[in-house]
Amino acid sequence: MFLDNLDSIHGTTSRQDWGARWTSIGHAQYLLGDQNLKKGASAEAIEAWLCALTSFEVARRLLEQDGTIGHISVKISDVVERFASAYEQSVEKVQISCCDHRITACYLRAGNGDVRAPAVICLSMEEEPGAVLLGRLLPVVVGRGLSVMVLSHDDISSQWRGQAELLLSCCLDHLSLRPDVDQGRIGVYGEGLSAVLASDFAASDDRVAAAVCDGGLWNWARNEAAIGWITRSAAPTDENMISTHRSRFAGQLRRPVLVVAGGRGMVSVTEAFQLKADCVATQIDLDVAMPRVTQTSLGDIENFVISDDCIFGWLKQKLAHNPESQARAQ
Repeated sequence: MFLDNLDSIHGTTSRQDWGARWTSIGHAQYLLGDQNLKKGASAEAIEAWLCALTSFEVARRLLEQDGTIGHISVKISDVVERFASAYEQSVEKVQISCCDHRITACYLRAGNGDVRAPAVICLSMEEEPGAVLLGRLLPVVVGRGLSVMVLSHDDISSQWRGQAELLLSCCLDHLSLRPDVDQGRIGVYGEGLSAVLASDFAASDDRVAAAVCDGGLWNWARNEAAIGWITRSAAPTDENMISTHRSRFAGQLRRPVLVVAGGRGMVSVTEAFQLKADCVATQIDLDVAMPRVTQTSLGDIENFVISDDCIFGWLKQKLAHNPESQARAQ
């Protein structure tokens, strides 16, 4: 409610003041979690820490344009560590090795390991630590029946394109071998430039069951711009040809796709819905989601709580049943 009504209240209190207030709320919840844990009330401790994570993320959104969010990221990492030490579905740090490269990922297991659950490989935005993304997603995924493996965008994007896809395939290999993961129900989710990485990965590895990505639109736009620059053609644009190219990129994914348009993403709303129309015509399973954004004179703020709930609700639905996985079980 606060984020949705920010436009009407920011005039009475600056974003810096609101950021300080939400940081204070997060710190109070963080301490409350510690107190509850000392009393043996682990469920109440977890509840307080999840509240702290959401509060710190609100503060981070309010202050990120000022470049003063480093201390908040540290607080988020601290709460994640506290959570990992107390929650029975513990957060693990796993090492992924691929060729000569090794990266560290954060993994949250869903369930107790007796039942194989779906899993999602989550890629943070550029310059965002994986622990910060995990801190934002914990309140969304806890209790949803999804395991998540969180990786930093910078760890993946530092590789050349084919190697980045190979590295993500190694992450999928790791998940497929885990006894608590259903290897037929593994998805990928990317934000910002990571949405492009998620598209490339989903197109290159047939084992990906669902993808939250850019639907190939960034690569399509880049190729169109390159062709236009090389040919320097002044010929009018053929909309049918453009539509064919757009849907061809999406068709390469061959699995359910969710494109998040607008907000902090790489995809424009107009282009996303044009792609959606093209995919409906060719029976490609592609959905479009638009984050709820509040516009203020000091910049736009996305209601990440509602957006994340929508995205992971979609992932849970698409990964709920997989015929190939059921056939293997039988």
